[in-house]
Amino acid sequence: MSDEQSPAARLLWGPHPKPSRGPKPALSLDRIARAGAEIADAEGLTAVSMQRVAGLLDVTKMALYRYVPGKAELVALMVEAAIGEAPPLSGPGSGWRERLADWSRRLVTVFQRHPWLLDAMVGPRVPGPRELAWMELAVGALDGSGLTGAERLDAVVLLAGHVRGIAQQAQAAGPAGGPEAQFSGALGELMQAHAERYPAIAAALTSASRHGGHDQALEFGLQRILDGLGLLIAQRSD
Repeated sequence: MSDEQSPAARLLWGPHPKPSRGPKPALSLDRIARAGAEIADAEGLTAVSMQRVAGLLDVTKMALYRYVPGKAELVALMVEAAIGEAPPLSGPGSGWRERLADWSRRLVTVFQRHPWLLDAMVGPRVPGPRELAWMELAVGALDGSGLTGAERLDAVVLLAGHVRGIAQQAQAAGPAGGPEAQFSGALGELMQAHAERYPAIAAALTSASRHGGHDQALEFGLQRILDGLGLLIAQRSD
């Protein structure tokens, strides 16, 4: 990294100079990041502040500033801590489709465990080593597929966007179902009185109810994206 890198980049990528003398530092960047993530997990990203994190760590706010210059850099460290190490994907011999499906399911689990990541991972920012390791796994799954570099990157962006959309819907719905469940309930009631006017919707709702087709948006969209990639890869091989 260049000498002109941002404070967030320096914290995420280093190098981190270690004092040659004096007492061992009382805090670490990892400990600070995990304290911030703990607050965000419980109360959301807006609840995170330098003061709250300092209080949780039982240090002064000024002591925290010796490690992290501000909230933006704190959030960058929190993202890196929460996303975790890139996981091993499907076993040896699995193809690109299985590996990308595995990657997508694991990513949605991360968003479900830490919903505040949906807000933290938007806008101009510097990704950390762990986040790029996740991306490396997905892009690498398409090595040898015949897709161009741009197509491999776009495919991963498309999958990540689908995962984010599903996670955002789940977050909006909440544990009690929220707006999505309320809309489905209202739609069902309307079809009882107006099914003849909207026969396609009524038939789809009836079929979904009969065959348990609700709440399959993640897998349905994931498989259709992978189907499209499969067609493109087949065209490249031809």
